Amino acid sequence: MTYAADELAEWAVELSLEDIPAEVVEQAKLHLLDAVGTGLAALALDEMPSARRLAREMGGRPEATALGVEEPLPAALAAFVNGVLMHALDYDDTHEQALVHSSVVVCPVTLACGEAADAAGDEALAAAIAGFEISSRIGLAAAGRFHLRGFHPTSVCGVFAAAAVAARLRGLSVAETRNALGIAGSQASGLLEFLADGSQTKPLHPGWASLAGIVAAGLAAGGATGPASVLEGRFGLLATHVDEFDAAALTDGLGTRWETLRIAYKPYPACHCTHTCLDALADLVAESGLAAGDVAEIVCRVPGRLAVELVLEPAERKLRPATAYDAKFSLPYCLASLLVRGSLGVASFTSSAIQDAEVLRLAELVHYEVAPFPGGNDLSGGVLVRTGDGTRLERAVLHPRGGIDNPMSPGDVVEKFGANAVLALPEAVVDRLAVAHLHLEEERVGELARLLAAAPAVA
Repeated sequence: MTYAADELAEWAVELSLEDIPAEVVEQAKLHLLDAVGTGLAALALDEMPSARRLAREMGGRPEATALGVEEPLPAALAAFVNGVLMHALDYDDTHEQALVHSSVVVCPVTLACGEAADAAGDEALAAAIAGFEISSRIGLAAAGRFHLRGFHPTSVCGVFAAAAVAARLRGLSVAETRNALGIAGSQASGLLEFLADGSQTKPLHPGWASLAGIVAAGLAAGGATGPASVLEGRFGLLATHVDEFDAAALTDGLGTRWETLRIAYKPYPACHCTHTCLDALADLVAESGLAAGDVAEIVCRVPGRLAVELVLEPAERKLRPATAYDAKFSLPYCLASLLVRGSLGVASFTSSAIQDAEVLRLAELVHYEVAPFPGGNDLSGGVLVRTGDGTRLERAVLHPRGGIDNPMSPGDVVEKFGANAVLALPEAVVDRLAVAHLHLEEERVGELARLLAAAPAVA
């Protein structure tokens, strides 16, 4: 019997850049660039220093560059550090239907294993695109259902992408790559319980998935085996993690329907379930001149249980977030911050910002209702604003800005990268890093690593 892991492994090993449409290649380069930018911004803000300290403490063979660490680290540890940093601000991309943060696993492994293997840029790109497709397809097989069971699909699905990317860059055979995927399934983890108190476990998830995928590929290279039925088997990932799933989504259209194109960039550093409501409110502000003092009530409309559980309940935590991560998963806070400050950026989630009295006052005026969004998805949303003089302002947004149905331009993505990266690197290095990513097929991964090594080491 042929299983999905058999097909995915064969496809990932044999994939050539010439097989991939040009628009997919261009989007993949932009997604890698975007992830590097979010990691550099997090480094500049000294996010998650514990990950860097642990990696330095563990040490080992010098193979790859980790952001903010002076000495080279083993590839798995470098990928761990970079994955944690790239996700630390929750500013990284998401597949709109699969609800997987793709680049924060694919990019760290591509960089670390590519540097360790002295890989050419075209080979790294092909490996990365295989990773984007695999994580997206596993997420699509149970779209939204991982979250509802309390699992974080970025790590649960991402570890398979990490294994595939690492296997490809190590030059593993089809059989060895299938074993790597099988081994990765026993390391698929990540709980959403951070929502209970705003703990810092969520940024660890893509770091762990990156490390675990590299370990899985290394074990397979040494002869270890894993079950080919790891995804759809009786005790495979899907049967154990969700109530129902669509196994056909794992390979349907593989190599002809490109899920990489459906990965959405983030214009706001907050949970993607907040973005359409934020876009709707921003539109109303731009059109009407709405100000915080005008508002009597904001009713945010969301499509269902996923948004309610992630960004609206329990209400007492969402109205007064205790930590930055609490605030990133609070739709009332994000809406209030946008209205009071005129924008929602990385500075909106500092310890002082989340205690702003005017923002918290306005957050108390936010309520929600579940409403249908025909033609939308789990990320659709809208707002109804009632002002003090009785005016009603309404707006709905089916797709968040940054996705295939409501895109950011390549220039927008590069601009976002620049604004993030310049927090940690000189402008000249930022410009060269952007050019290197956008022409990655003409570069070597080592050149990207050399540029990233210019980021200051942070204790």
